[in-house]
Amino acid sequence: MSEAGGGRGSGSSVPQRAPWSLVAATAALCLVSATSVWPVGAAPMSREEKQKLGNQVLEMFDHAYGNYMEHAYPADELMPLTCRGRVRGQEPSRGDVDDALGKFSLTLIDSLDTLVVLNKTKEFEDAVRKVLRDVNLDNDVVVSVFETNIRVLGGLLGGHSLAIMLKEKGEYMQWYNDELLQMAKQLGYKLLPAFNTTSGLPYPRINLKFGIRKPEARTGTETDTCTACAGTLILEFAALSRFTGATIFEEYARKALDFLWEKRQRSSNLVGVTINIHTGDWVRKDSGVGAGIDSYYEYLLKAYVLLGDDSFLERFNTHYDAIMRYISQPPLLLDVHIHKPMLNARTWMDALLAFFPGLQVLKGDIRPAIETHEMLYQVIKKHNFLPEAFTTDFRVHWAQHPLRPEFAESTYFLYKATGDPYYLEVGKTLIENLNKYARVPCGFAAMKDVRTGSHEDRMDSFFLAEMFKYLYLLFADKEDIIFDIEDYIFTTEAHLLPLWLSTTNQRVSKKNTTSEYTELDDSNFDWTCPNTQILFPNDPLYAQSIREPLKNVVDKSCPRGIIRVEESLRSGAKPPLRARDFMATNPEHLEILKKMGAASSIDAEDGLRFMQEMIELSSQQQKEQQLPPRAVQIVSHPFFGRVVLTAGPAQFGPDLSKHKETRGFVASSKPYNGCSELTNPEAVMGKIALIQRGQCMFAEKARNIQNAGAIGGIVIDDNEGSSSDTAPLFQMAGDGKDTDDIKIPMLFLFSKEGSIILDAIREYEEVEVLLSDKAKDRDPEMENEEQPSSENDSQSAEQIASRSQEIDLVDQESPEESSVNSHPESLSPVDTDSAASVSSSEQDSNPVENLETTSLDGECTDLDNQLQEQSETEEDSNPNVSWGQKAQPIDSILADWNEDIEAFEMMDKDEL
Repeated sequence: MSEAGGGRGSGSSVPQRAPWSLVAATAALCLVSATSVWPVGAAPMSREEKQKLGNQVLEMFDHAYGNYMEHAYPADELMPLTCRGRVRGQEPSRGDVDDALGKFSLTLIDSLDTLVVLNKTKEFEDAVRKVLRDVNLDNDVVVSVFETNIRVLGGLLGGHSLAIMLKEKGEYMQWYNDELLQMAKQLGYKLLPAFNTTSGLPYPRINLKFGIRKPEARTGTETDTCTACAGTLILEFAALSRFTGATIFEEYARKALDFLWEKRQRSSNLVGVTINIHTGDWVRKDSGVGAGIDSYYEYLLKAYVLLGDDSFLERFNTHYDAIMRYISQPPLLLDVHIHKPMLNARTWMDALLAFFPGLQVLKGDIRPAIETHEMLYQVIKKHNFLPEAFTTDFRVHWAQHPLRPEFAESTYFLYKATGDPYYLEVGKTLIENLNKYARVPCGFAAMKDVRTGSHEDRMDSFFLAEMFKYLYLLFADKEDIIFDIEDYIFTTEAHLLPLWLSTTNQRVSKKNTTSEYTELDDSNFDWTCPNTQILFPNDPLYAQSIREPLKNVVDKSCPRGIIRVEESLRSGAKPPLRARDFMATNPEHLEILKKMGAASSIDAEDGLRFMQEMIELSSQQQKEQQLPPRAVQIVSHPFFGRVVLTAGPAQFGPDLSKHKETRGFVASSKPYNGCSELTNPEAVMGKIALIQRGQCMFAEKARNIQNAGAIGGIVIDDNEGSSSDTAPLFQMAGDGKDTDDIKIPMLFLFSKEGSIILDAIREYEEVEVLLSDKAKDRDPEMENEEQPSSENDSQSAEQIASRSQEIDLVDQESPEESSVNSHPESLSPVDTDSAASVSSSEQDSNPVENLETTSLDGECTDLDNQLQEQSETEEDSNPNVSWGQKAQPIDSILADWNEDIEAFEMMDKDEL
């Protein structure tokens, strides 16, 4: 996301406009460098240490980029665990994620301007030649319009911007004659058919070769798109128009933005997450600053900076006022309903909102930027990375982390705005965590589960396009960069566009549609640089004083909605009843429940909020009762703990979260299925036995290897080709009997992950693993003793790809004997073995899943009755939960509230 390094304003006065810039370009730019002169509370970092960290970033980029070029190019992305390229159609489909891949060497194009920022001009020149020689944009493949715009079109334009800069300097790129720009123009025309809708909002996908024609295109039937997907086009499309003089691109992007502005909810000034591209009806009516909306807000502000159109700033400020009024609950940013903005839409946040503090810096609103950034940093310190989603009490909601750069981006802008060396230390932590937990021999691997430290065979192009740019710029001094970064604006993919475009080829008519729809408060609009004396009162500890109360926010689980509760208390109103505080034995609480949903609209909203919280609380409690995922970490040469597999746990044997981890060499059992007394006890004595799934109970396998002297067991799926990429993992259940006699830990791996361990045994013979509740720190002494490995060593090491974050429950008892705690919604049976399987939703990328079990004959049985019986048993045994005695059953209450929800939905339709 965000804006480059700022202008040249002084500390307390508004600077004169630069000759190449409009007031529009200056307003957002001058804040960053102007405020950086202010010292704040952390000890300064020496120039030597900054240079050391900058050099470390360069080495990390070389490791990622070099391995992509060696092992993956010309494929779109590198698979860093298996050391090969990811080619669309040759790997199992990952759904929408794969829509970024168009067989156009995505990572190379996305990395072009990063090479220049990192002073790798020779490599940049070589990369441009490769793009011009090898990249084909006329492939019969369906791609995301949004991703292709920000990554490929933006990458080509960023590369062109810096190519002409280098050519002007006279040393490099002297042969260059706008070839990248011509490719960008070709791609722009390929994207234009997507805008063939009545609204002007583009289709979400397009076929690079056939557009949206049917049937060849295999797309063009979609009805919905996300707000960010349609609203994150103006920078790239306008830059393409300004560079080439072809106004059509800017006109189409402006029309899409105009339509989104017209369709905002008028009373709240918020926009929803998804919209119908034909009718303009909001499909998802929740609103936030994270996934689905994020860069729409970003591009309104930056369009004002780049293009000098006041209407974009007016729209941004109108939206920003609504965000701070409804969504911002410092330090949290919580989604709300666009028609009822005082009602939270969910109780968790996604990682993409980490860009927002950086955008707030550009806006000039520093205090909330510091608060939210600090909250996010505390979450990172707890989990090493920012989980893809986390709850308001800072528990993991979605455990993945695909090496997203948004937090590094905000860190960079807060350092530029405050000059506080604290943010250099934050950047140092990011570097250390990447090297410690994500680095593998063939690049950097995304985290499949931040709790276990397991990896995913994935290194997205945005990691090279953004992460290394922001980290390098964070530690770089002005003389470390070969051009003036302040002359450019960053797109949402961190591609660089020159600010002089604001005065070039201005032939697009600018219709100010803003004032037609809203009464504007001029006091909300900043037309010049903010005075930094106001931003930073004469207190050198300003930023530190804001951060300090948030230092323990994660551990203390700061209650959500603090500000609103405080305001209600000050006004004398009683705060609404929250689900977490509800007690069925409290008569006052029961009386409040009766009032919820009554005539008062406030009571109705309180009731709806309480119902949503109760459902989420119930789901969370169910999740907490599930066994979390476990880790298998290879610690022997040449791995040394660098690659981790997420494993499914067992409902028998020692709990690895409460007992010391088990470390040992692995050995295959004979018979391999482990269903009878082992014939090779001497081979597994004192080792961790590998067993194949099938033909008998898991508990029986555990007893047989335990009797042979094994110290642990790993069950490998016998369904060839099974992988946690495409199916949930398993949690192994007992045999319906007493399993207290099983004293060794047992874990489960799918076939693809298990075969990697088997391949490692064939390659190295002696393979040592660690069975634990989560990955342990690597042993640096052992790693330092590592000899330079061969290419085969490197490739084998990367194959230890832990692709699991989901838990699968596996047993061979009947469904009636199975006891499962999971989030009901959608799980199809994936087990063909003679075992029952159930999925745990907390670790899946889809947070809510349906519960089914597969019996021995393969039939599926609904678990609703089991959960109901279990719930009744728990209620009978718990005197504090007596729904039947003093209150309506919760099912009855929820059923009543469902009617209220339907009424609210009807109100939503009426308001639209």
